[in-house]
Amino acid sequence: MLDSYWVVLGELEVLHGLYRRDMARLRALLRGCSAAAGDAGRCCSLLLIMEQINNIQVVPCTSSDYLKPLRVHYSQNGTRKSWDFMRTHDSVSVLVFNTTCHCFILVKQFRPAVYVCEWEKSQPGPGKEKAAKEAEAEPEGKDSASDGGSDEKESDHAADIPPASAGVTYELCARAVDRPDLSLEDVARQEILQECGYDVPASKLRRITSYRLGVGVTGAKQTLFYAEVSDENRAGEGSGRTPDGGLVEVVKVPLHEAMNFAYDESIPKTIGVIFSFVWFHGNMTPKYKISTNV
Repeated sequence: MLDSYWVVLGELEVLHGLYRRDMARLRALLRGCSAAAGDAGRCCSLLLIMEQINNIQVVPCTSSDYLKPLRVHYSQNGTRKSWDFMRTHDSVSVLVFNTTCHCFILVKQFRPAVYVCEWEKSQPGPGKEKAAKEAEAEPEGKDSASDGGSDEKESDHAADIPPASAGVTYELCARAVDRPDLSLEDVARQEILQECGYDVPASKLRRITSYRLGVGVTGAKQTLFYAEVSDENRAGEGSGRTPDGGLVEVVKVPLHEAMNFAYDESIPKTIGVIFSFVWFHGNMTPKYKISTNV
């Protein structure tokens, strides 16, 4: 019976019918998977945690440790202009390649912003307008779940919201540069160890390039590194959590499947994954003499 519902994080669409009908039964099945065996069991445990999405509220953000909305006024060729943008940290990302199993090490993570985009698509037109008005009127920090009848509301609307997997994306190992006392290489090294469980000397990181992200909104710079690891570098399983409490699953993409993975639009991923796989194909594939199925 459990084999019929054996899933990995991000594949909950397969169980969406069960999710809509009987969430308690789904959780029981996943707990059985978790108790069954090793890494697959841990994966199911993480899926169980990440699937618990409810009481969704979109409210104005009046303060944040990560984003600061600003407006710049300037003159260009004698014309006065203005532009709204967000100030945020620069970041590093790392394409990690395991030479023992010839696979890339990525992470899968639930992204609330991605999920909200999908959630809004699932709402009927009038519902979207109502949600927007409620967001404007709702003070930040107020939790409607504390109001009476929240359990009933959750039950009524559970079938109307997408599964948590709608907000899960494949990404490179990455981190905001929020430690001015550390070099970019040291920030990247720490994140590889914490998030993916590999201990790589900073001197072994190869800088590929840097580029701007969200040029119309943030303009932040991300620096991309390449790191080769082996099973001998494995120092742990990875934390399974980001510093801000986000849930992370480490996943492996075989080298021979990488280019198909990159261009498969059904797999939600960041542009960094696509770009870095293409870079690897053009610069590193001859070294390993393995077809990447382009």
